[in-house]
Amino acid sequence: MDTYSLLREFADSWVMLALFLVFIGVVFWAWRPGSRKMHDDVANIPFRHEDKPARSCGCKGTHKNDGATL
Repeated sequence: MDTYSLLREFADSWVMLALFLVFIGVVFWAWRPGSRKMHDDVANIPFRHEDKPARSCGCKGTHKNDGATL
């Protein structure tokens, strides 16, 4: 058996099974019971700062000139 045929047979059987199991794992990870809060938080990212832009440093109100835009 030449190399191409051997690799083709391996890819048709075991690699397909491995990719299917990875797919099932990703679907399970996305739909797991505890992930709803995380998905809701990520879905609302564009709507977090409608009235003013977010601070670039990630801190919450610790600057001297709190009303100024950074």
